[in-house]
Amino acid sequence: MATAKVFDHHIHSAYFRLALVDALFLFGAYYLGVYLYFIPEPDSAIRFADGVSTRASIFAVIGVISLFAMGLYQPTMREGASGIVLRIAGAFVLIVLIMSSIFYVMPNFHLWRGNFFYTLAVSFVACLATRVAFTRIIDREQLKRRVLVYGAGKAASAITTTMRRKSDRQGFTVVGYIPVGNEEPQVGDEPIIEPDQSLLEYTRSMDIDLIVMALDDKRARTPIGELVDCRLSGVEVVDLVNFFEQEAGKILVDFVSQGWLVYSTGFNAGATSRVGKRFFDVLSSFLLLMAAWPVMLVTVVAIWLEDGFGAPVLFRQSRVGEHGKNFEVLKFRSMTVDAEGDGKAVWATTNDSRVTRVGNFIRKVRIDELPQIINVLSGDMAFIGPRPERPEFVKELAEQIPFYDVRHGVKPGITGWAQLSYPYGASVNDAKQKLQFDLYYVKNHSLFLDFMILLNTVEVVLFGKGAR
Repeated sequence: MATAKVFDHHIHSAYFRLALVDALFLFGAYYLGVYLYFIPEPDSAIRFADGVSTRASIFAVIGVISLFAMGLYQPTMREGASGIVLRIAGAFVLIVLIMSSIFYVMPNFHLWRGNFFYTLAVSFVACLATRVAFTRIIDREQLKRRVLVYGAGKAASAITTTMRRKSDRQGFTVVGYIPVGNEEPQVGDEPIIEPDQSLLEYTRSMDIDLIVMALDDKRARTPIGELVDCRLSGVEVVDLVNFFEQEAGKILVDFVSQGWLVYSTGFNAGATSRVGKRFFDVLSSFLLLMAAWPVMLVTVVAIWLEDGFGAPVLFRQSRVGEHGKNFEVLKFRSMTVDAEGDGKAVWATTNDSRVTRVGNFIRKVRIDELPQIINVLSGDMAFIGPRPERPEFVKELAEQIPFYDVRHGVKPGITGWAQLSYPYGASVNDAKQKLQFDLYYVKNHSLFLDFMILLNTVEVVLFGKGAR
């Protein structure tokens, strides 16, 4: 199962095909719903009324978007059958809400309740059926890319340590690791291979689709001629950094060089891209503000009820923004007023005693982030981007983590790729792990990726992922 680049973002092709299948089923479900509704009137001309195909198309698009928002196209999703059913049910709640809004705004597309009920029932059964079939097909080894890792040392061990789960390897299977030079194998129980034939002959005999170059010593002798022969015979050859970018959506900072950053594709920040992103940021923030202002008002009242009328509601804190420029981020106060009375910056921890009861709730559902809409509208932040950090932490992290300052090449955001891909970070190691996802975003950001992140944020809010 290969990955495909869509506007520079790597997508597993099998899930892209699943979305197309879902769209076709949802489109057909609309027609079937109309047919079932008019069974008592077989000669009714309404069944073939103008606009049915348009309505069906809108329903299919909204359906796929809702399924995506509930995380049903994520390769790393590890829920069982009950979790998938719950997510599908959540998606259909979104479908009902969105379609009802469309019916209200555009009455010409209104659908009778009975017809809509039949359509939803057929669609729900169809989505369950496609998920059952997909989960049985996706695990078949015949559909996975067969990967050979050239190297078995520390670099190669990155695969065994960070891609050890079944969900992490849905798109590929590792055939084995070839030790290079005097490196000591560090890949655990993974198969070590020392072929007694040429690399080309071995890849043909084992049906290898991809060779990953994972060398500890970049000066080690590389069989360039044999690798060229493999490429010419249809075997893809990539380095470890590009492999993780494709399969895991992150960039390994420990194996990135300055040359790779300079010469690799991506890192596009042209004028057109900036204007498009700014328009997306303003529009998204305005729509969110229109939808969330009642929640924000209730939050203000809740904070006052707990801490007393007149207690500070907003929390202002200096953060590092684009190009290292500091700005004041706005959040609803979720900690006690004197949380940092000594003036020292402290990492938030699990079950932090400084967090108030109201604060604990608004953190879990990300309501505390809503005032950052003002930061976006003022231009200090983007709607999508790396999480802004405090200057004290940035200084510390930049000294310990390579290429940390690269994340400041774009504006920080309310939500982002790292927030979706990694839990809340409260240590240097967590910051390093999140940086790898931030670098992926900085390298491959586009309006398409922003839209994908925005949809996935719905799942984060509903299921409270990554909150602390």
